[in-house]
Amino acid sequence: MSDPKDWLYWFRHSSPYINAHRGRTVVLTLSGEALAHDNLINIIHDITLLASLGVRLVVVYGARPQIQERLQAAGRDSHYHGGLRVTAEDDLPSVLEAVGRLRSLLESQLSMGLVNSPMHGARIRVCSGNLVTARPVGVLDGVDLAYTGRVRSIDREAINNLLAQGQIVLLPPLGYSPTGDVFNLSYEDVASHAAASLSAEKLIITTGRNGIPDASGELLRELNLHQAQALLKTGELQQDDGDVLGAACRACAAGVRRAHIISYQEDGALLQELFTRDGLGTLVSDDDYEHVRQARAEDISGIQELIQPLEEQGVLVRRPRELIETEIDRFVVDERDGTVVGCAALYRFPGEQTGELACFAVSDHYRRSGRGDRILAVVERQARAEGLQQLFVLTTQTDHWFRERGFAPVSAEELPAQKRAGYRQERKSKVLMKPLSGGRGVPD
Repeated sequence: MSDPKDWLYWFRHSSPYINAHRGRTVVLTLSGEALAHDNLINIIHDITLLASLGVRLVVVYGARPQIQERLQAAGRDSHYHGGLRVTAEDDLPSVLEAVGRLRSLLESQLSMGLVNSPMHGARIRVCSGNLVTARPVGVLDGVDLAYTGRVRSIDREAINNLLAQGQIVLLPPLGYSPTGDVFNLSYEDVASHAAASLSAEKLIITTGRNGIPDASGELLRELNLHQAQALLKTGELQQDDGDVLGAACRACAAGVRRAHIISYQEDGALLQELFTRDGLGTLVSDDDYEHVRQARAEDISGIQELIQPLEEQGVLVRRPRELIETEIDRFVVDERDGTVVGCAALYRFPGEQTGELACFAVSDHYRRSGRGDRILAVVERQARAEGLQQLFVLTTQTDHWFRERGFAPVSAEELPAQKRAGYRQERKSKVLMKPLSGGRGVPD
């Protein structure tokens, strides 16, 4: 058994994430392979825990292997075109049977309440129904996909009402049309549309591995939307990886802030992805950071105008224009309508694998709007990308803001030697340091 102190440390440090996710809508996918895996019972327990912590959960499930088994048992051949199963009318009974059985499986598993199980006393309520409207894919390249469909709309109001009642909403890979037809859908399509329609905080997609690998097989821990879309266009991903990454991109492009791709085989992957800084899988984020960019020469005047009041108040060390000009490549800026409303600089000390966050400022008009968090996130990304292991900041007035974001007070003696030699005792600046270690920061 692991050291109980490790458990206590983990539990205490998960509280920022618990608070961040409470009352938020999360869409979780479970593929047909996940539903057939031995780890399903652990995933069920984790879903129960999330519901108990106040997360509004929508679970979208797939049924591909189960449909395949039913078709084979019925002596039916499967045909695919463009990555989609061709669903003939005679295939529909097998599709409906497979999907219906999986719905019953999930409902029964989520209804457990044995005294010796983690679900004792949970009283989970589960609901499903005709919440997805679909249309036929139609004819592609001369091939009629018959009863294979695409999502037309999600009944957002009905789902939100169910979530408000504390219910977990199950969405099967089926959709219905006003004509009374039922269509076989891709669960990834259902999930991305549901997450976007519900303005979900997160879309979590389970797959057979820990996330998306790069060309060398190493896990890609974090991608922004543009990077993920560029990776899809290379055509180098395996079919399954391309499907889940495509769903993540569609969701983020439609307004979902973050999509996580994790393994259904890893016990506790769901909880570690949501409640720890590092997570286990691949995070795809929207372009909320796209206005935070590398500074250019034309930004110098804007930076000066932004930091001058803080310099006069003694909050920031004075930086003459000439110094900003020579160090402009160290800066990132937050731009709004052509105006610099935030900035920060990253000074690198590669010998100690340490970086300094300096000249950090946000316009008075845009404080308390999350811009400081976005600037900090971009600087942390840059530092991690360059192999830096920790980030420090010197501050006289905002130490609590940084402490709330994972920085901890340290002695000036812990500064890199070059910085320590230039430390000005008369300013009495507090020194705060944050380990980076490949993490993603505290959720905002």
